Amino acid sequence: MNSTIDEQCGCADFVLSRRSILKGATALGGALAVTQMFGDAMMQSTFAGTPGGNTLVVLSLRGGIDGLGVVVPHGDPGYYAARPTTAVPASSLLCADAMFGLHPSMAPLQRFWNSGEIAAIQATGLPNANRSHFSAIAEVEDAAPGSSQRSGWINRMIGMGSSPTLLDGVQIGSNSPTAAISGEAASVTTKDVNKMQVPGIGGWASERYSSLQTAWGAVQGPLATGFGQAITVSKGPGQKVATMAATATPYPTSSNAAPFAESLKNAARLIKADVGTDVIAIDGGNWDLHTNYGNLTAGAMQGSISGLAQSLAAFLDDLGELRQRVTVVTISEFGRRVAENGSQGFDHGWGNMMLVAGAGVRGGRYYGNWPGLNSTALGDGDLKVTTDYRNVLGEIVSKRFPDRSLPDLFPGISYNPTGFML
Repeated sequence: MNSTIDEQCGCADFVLSRRSILKGATALGGALAVTQMFGDAMMQSTFAGTPGGNTLVVLSLRGGIDGLGVVVPHGDPGYYAARPTTAVPASSLLCADAMFGLHPSMAPLQRFWNSGEIAAIQATGLPNANRSHFSAIAEVEDAAPGSSQRSGWINRMIGMGSSPTLLDGVQIGSNSPTAAISGEAASVTTKDVNKMQVPGIGGWASERYSSLQTAWGAVQGPLATGFGQAITVSKGPGQKVATMAATATPYPTSSNAAPFAESLKNAARLIKADVGTDVIAIDGGNWDLHTNYGNLTAGAMQGSISGLAQSLAAFLDDLGELRQRVTVVTISEFGRRVAENGSQGFDHGWGNMMLVAGAGVRGGRYYGNWPGLNSTALGDGDLKVTTDYRNVLGEIVSKRFPDRSLPDLFPGISYNPTGFML
């Protein structure tokens, strides 16, 4: 783990949860053959996706983002009463209606909101409050409460595809698979999609592949399966991605954008390569702001929102017309408390917001059933959840991947679409 993030995070549970989830996901099931043949890439072991098909990009905002600070309920007086030093003035908000507005640091995305390509859903989250990073992340990424299945919802989704490929599910930005993408279906986990080739190919591809075949050709078992898959990706999609021209779209290079920009740039490259990827998963940032939350001119929150917005805007620009088949959704394990703590930060809460962008989104609008912020409306001091996050994900899947079974993807959910998808 990045030591800088460790030092900034005021919550030991968040540090523990990330380490434990990554360690647990890697160990999940003995059948997950892992290989390092791509250098920085790691592969599990099975297959869904069609070139030219739709792609879902899941952007996980780790640490529990303060949804009330991004999609600001300026029309509810309880917001300003609870946040005397950190509230965003109504006059500074972007894309405001009578109840909600966007934090001004979301300005890079304003043109996509105005063009109807971005929407927000408020009061989303787990059906029951869970304020532990470790267990909330596990619950969100499994998305099958009470089920004995040991697989993440993304893994289940790619396993439902009818035309398998080795790159149905790709996690970008880390070499360790999260719980959401772990399971029986194949997925690739990499920091850099340009490194999905056997190292040292250079001008000696034939000789290198021949040597590897000699070494591994007679081997049996999971590692041999991993070898075969590695060579398949290296010769095909890996070669295609590595030889693509660099993007002309500038991505932000600031420290605030660092958790998002490079991974989204890699995601755009993979999508443009058109290798049949159904889902791309990206983890971004440290939103566990018990302290140093700040205001409009200083502090971690405005800087992180700016980095996210700049990076996502660059990604959408980079895709160009390909936005017609790419949908982006943000997700986080929980929201923050409504009221400031003594350090002008926010402790773990419950209700949150989710952003959706791109293909099929009925954008330029706020969605969800707003429960209110007065003392009688709160749930133990938190914004109540009125939209199960699985219904947000389910609405995207049902519209963009209609061949996937929602009851199997999200067992036990009573599907109730919000209407943000066309």
